[in-house]
Order: sequence, then structure tokens, then C-alpha cells
Amino acid sequence: MISPETAELRILDAAETLFYGRGLQAVGMDEIRSASGVSLKRLYQLFPSKGELIQAYLRRRDIRWRQRLAAYADAQDTPEERILAVFDWLHEWFGEPDFRGCAFSNSFGELGATSSPVAETARAHKEAFFGYLAELTAAAGKPASLSGHLALLAEGAITTAAITGSAEPAHAAKEAARVLLAAA
Repeated sequence: MISPETAELRILDAAETLFYGRGLQAVGMDEIRSASGVSLKRLYQLFPSKGELIQAYLRRRDIRWRQRLAAYADAQDTPEERILAVFDWLHEWFGEPDFRGCAFSNSFGELGATSSPVAETARAHKEAFFGYLAELTAAAGKPASLSGHLALLAEGAITTAAITGSAEPAHAAKEAARVLLAAA
């Protein structure tokens, strides 16, 4: 018998792979059960509804995504290098074999109109990301308005990379960010 903690991790790992890869609505709880190797009874003990599992998946993905980004960018020496490193990190992420765009934009597109929790979680993720860019911009001594421009560059790169299947939008966005930084 596996521990509840192990079962939860296995369920969330399976949910992340399936939800991100195929979409929230396309994946049923039985598929999560099969992929996780956890009994349906245990699955529903830990996550009484698919909606609760979706929320847990999105919360965990938000934390992991933002931590990976910050670890990469914060390793740079100067505030401006940290800003540009955001786009380098995006390029690496876009090149991952399972890249399918922003999980939060995708989730909002699927369920945002009918699920307040999904809409709120997607908004909170975007606000946290934009807040991180605002912190980087402030540390670089640049105008606060620049962070919004950088956020739009990043979001546009994410969407374009997902649709085109190319990591190159990150490089184009980085060059535009470089121009904005120089002009600010």
C-alpha cells in the first residue's frame, strides 16, 4: 500500500502530463487513475472532484514554473541581464519536447468562462509573473511601465511558440526587450 503523500504525487504527476498534453476536458479521472497506478477510491479520497484535481495541478504547476524561471533569471549578475534571461529561459522551455504553450492560458481557454476557480488561478499566475517582471524592472532602475511591455513580449512569445512549434519567438522577444531596455 502506498502512502497518501506518494499517491498524491503520482496522481499530480499523471494529471500534469495528461492535462497539459491533451487538455483538461479531454482527460477523464479514469485515465488519471490508470496513468498514476492509484486506485480510483484513493484518487477520489485525495481529490473528491475533477475540479479539485485541476486546481491542485494548476497550483503546483504555477509554483514549479515560477521557481524554475526565477532560479534561471536570478542567477544572472545584473538586473538587466536578469530581465533578458527571462527570454533565454523561455527559449529553453519552448524547446522542450512536450511544450504546449501556457498551461494557464490553455486552461482559461478551456474552462475560464464556466469555472471561476480556473479563471482565478489563471489570473493569479499571470499577476505573479507580471509582478516578477515588475520586480526585475524596478531593480534595473527602469520605469514601472516597462514591465507591462516586457510581459506582453513574453506572453506573445509563449503563444506564438505554442502555435508555430518554434522556440524562435523567444529570441525575437528578447531582441525587442533589449531595445526597450536601451530606450527606457
